[in-house]
Amino acid sequence: MDITSGLKIFIASIFTNNILFASFLGMCSFLVCSNRISTALGLGSAVTFVMFFTTIINYLIYYYILVPLGLEFLSFIIFIAVIAAFVQFVEMFVERFSPDLYYALGIFLPLITVNCAILGASLFMVIREYSFGETIFFGLGSGLGWALAITLMAGLREKTGYTNVPRPLRGTGIVMLIAGIIAMTFMGFAGMMSVQ
Repeated sequence: MDITSGLKIFIASIFTNNILFASFLGMCSFLVCSNRISTALGLGSAVTFVMFFTTIINYLIYYYILVPLGLEFLSFIIFIAVIAAFVQFVEMFVERFSPDLYYALGIFLPLITVNCAILGASLFMVIREYSFGETIFFGLGSGLGWALAITLMAGLREKTGYTNVPRPLRGTGIVMLIAGIIAMTFMGFAGMMSVQ
């Protein structure tokens, strides 16, 4: 693998092909858990950790077990099982070492299992036929891109708490407006680089 192509995939998966804003994957936890920066950073770190490792493990399972045995049709089930196992590990770790974060994330920590962004990263890795090295860069970049997006959203939502938002936009309205503006700013990087 050429390190340049890996870096291109890494940067593109953070900015131009951000899994949240380009593919709209992982929006539910993005919108609900972005009230405070501390919670957003915690969830973003957990999602990045799970996405990075599960993408790598799913690559190895897919290309070294499923493909040789002709069992590619089991990829969805296997990918979800790997993701669920990692989320269970992260949940136990966070509960043990950061109880405040554990209670702040609430139900959304175990729901990382069904965060479609994590499954989407594993499926994109297969669809785009990334090499192992490219998969490493893609998994890390996608996780960091998702974490960056939720942290930006949390910062902006905290700022709106100190402003006089017009009554019709309070609550969900301003959140959707902010999400749209952030998505447009990420689209501004589209001329920089892109991966397919």
